[in-house]
Amino acid sequence: MCDDSILMERYALAMERISLIQGEQRGKEGVFEFFYRTAGFICEMAKLKEFLEEKESQADLDTLRRWNQKIYEDITEEAYETSYANPAYAVARLGEDGKVYCALYAQVREMIAYAYEKNWEAFIITMELFLEIYHLVLEESGMEEIRQAIYWFYSDYSELFSHEMVRGMVSLENHSYRDIIESQESGDYRYLYRYGLYVSETEFQMAKFLDTLPEEEIQAAAETFVEGYLRGFKNAGKDLSGKDRYQMRYAVGYERIIKAGIHLLKEKGMDPVIKRNTISSTSPNQQYAYDHRFDSALYLDRQYKERRLQALKQAFETYQKEAAAYAGPILVEAYGEPPFAPKSREEAWKYTPKQQKIQLEWTQAVNQFTQEYMKPETTSFCIISFPTPKIGPDFEEIFRETVKVNTLDYAVYETIQKKLIDALDEGTEVHITGADGNETDLTIALHELADPSTQTNFENCLADVNIPLGEVFTSPKLKGTNGVLHVSRVFLHGIEYRNLKVTLTDGMITAYTCANFENEEENQAFLKENLLFHHETLPIGEFAIGTNTTAYRMAVKYDIFDRLTILIAEKTGPHFAMGDTCYSHSEEIKVYNPDGKEIIARDNECSILRKTEPDKAYFSCHTDITIPYEELGAITVVRGDGSEIALIRGGKFVLPGTEKLNESLADL
Repeated sequence: MCDDSILMERYALAMERISLIQGEQRGKEGVFEFFYRTAGFICEMAKLKEFLEEKESQADLDTLRRWNQKIYEDITEEAYETSYANPAYAVARLGEDGKVYCALYAQVREMIAYAYEKNWEAFIITMELFLEIYHLVLEESGMEEIRQAIYWFYSDYSELFSHEMVRGMVSLENHSYRDIIESQESGDYRYLYRYGLYVSETEFQMAKFLDTLPEEEIQAAAETFVEGYLRGFKNAGKDLSGKDRYQMRYAVGYERIIKAGIHLLKEKGMDPVIKRNTISSTSPNQQYAYDHRFDSALYLDRQYKERRLQALKQAFETYQKEAAAYAGPILVEAYGEPPFAPKSREEAWKYTPKQQKIQLEWTQAVNQFTQEYMKPETTSFCIISFPTPKIGPDFEEIFRETVKVNTLDYAVYETIQKKLIDALDEGTEVHITGADGNETDLTIALHELADPSTQTNFENCLADVNIPLGEVFTSPKLKGTNGVLHVSRVFLHGIEYRNLKVTLTDGMITAYTCANFENEEENQAFLKENLLFHHETLPIGEFAIGTNTTAYRMAVKYDIFDRLTILIAEKTGPHFAMGDTCYSHSEEIKVYNPDGKEIIARDNECSILRKTEPDKAYFSCHTDITIPYEELGAITVVRGDGSEIALIRGGKFVLPGTEKLNESLADL
């Protein structure tokens, strides 16, 4: 960390040189056009810095809106086609070197975040990086020297970036985002712009809608996730004493609800940790983020990974006391965004096979550090979602329907789901088949229960950490889990998959395909990247039966299956998660259902390797694939003697005691 006076001296020197670039004649053609235009952006960032330091607090709404539009105008849909932020444009203008300059421009654009966070050191070193590359070009240095300069920028500042990463996870030092939430007042929407995130009409409409709700409805919404969060600790037998902080994740526009939730938890002696990347808003251009998701391929190697991990370890050591006081996250998700169909650009950075392995090692190591300093046996979470106006003209009705879905009767579902679990526990496997063109034919192998009177394979999922309620789930045995999982259309992490088909052999993915692209090679590459996350294979980590037919009815009524968050979608049919189990890194913690039975299916043949070969135990991903009821033929429990118990036939629940679930399906 630099002294402020030294930082400002460096800023003045860098700004003086950058401001001259636009006046130089060479700034009009070839690679110098890139520097000319990028220098112009940095000059705008200097004006933004001045505005934030001297004028923002008194600025009116129109001024704040103009600044928000200005700092994102270069990557909005139309402008992006001729922006150096677009790898296709950069390569078209500058050849293969354009990939490097495009990644550099994306780093320069991070100055927006640094400015609003008042992180002037990161702001200034980015300016200095830009100048260093500019001078290398003036000296006619080769591209390898330029790439090395970028490499050493990220390596040399590993300590700074790692410190900021961990501080943002667990420290209560930064009050700026809490101050924004507390500044929320009915009718005054200036606070929406104080994050520096892109603000669209969606965020305005959301904030205005919440302003129309009576205080008791706001309190009820907040109480739902606060009580669920606290219940999660109680149900898991985890001690909250000694915990005084949690992470709050939410979408811009939801501040009134978030403010109410923060006040409720303050009464329990807990304060929120909030950082910029835990706050979401409408993307100015999803393709921009997709194009730059692998920019680290420019500098990622094993040496860099080790340097960054060493810095991360030091940062966790610095904040180990704060990490020990961390209770876990609360996520208030927004849903309703139209599905994103990304363009696969050859010009964008991609990991080599060697880099894919290094990246996986990095992800696993970060997870291990997190588990070491924020022990899962002492933390919990809660996740809930509400729609945004982007969901369409029925937004207000859908919002109220979602509140209904989020607050269904706990006791009613506990009883119904216990009926399902009791039947499932009689079986050695479960057979799932599709209907009406769905080609699913899959057998799920279940763990053996040593004592069925005290043990179960399935968790009775009610409204605590995972809201809304409405599923029973297990970690299947891998050996004996075989067959094909197929779904005609599903939306995962905001991306649409068409005719997704996955083949499992002894619980591991052995084949996969989809119909997103005409070229099968593109389909394979797309799934390898977005479903397998560059792993050669993944295990099935979860099998679940969703029971929230109220949510299913809402989705059918308003035709919003393509807009649902996975949090709700997974409750609207059977689902199958590829990757780690739901008990990842917490397998040793005993978990019980409300009836007192211990859920023993917390491991599978991969996760158990944590005791002998920990590098093979986890995959750092968990992706739920849901089959909707209308594509479902049957779900049948198969006993050891071959006899069967039908749970669902023709998309309807047929097990005695579960008929109430069909009420929401009756006239669909």
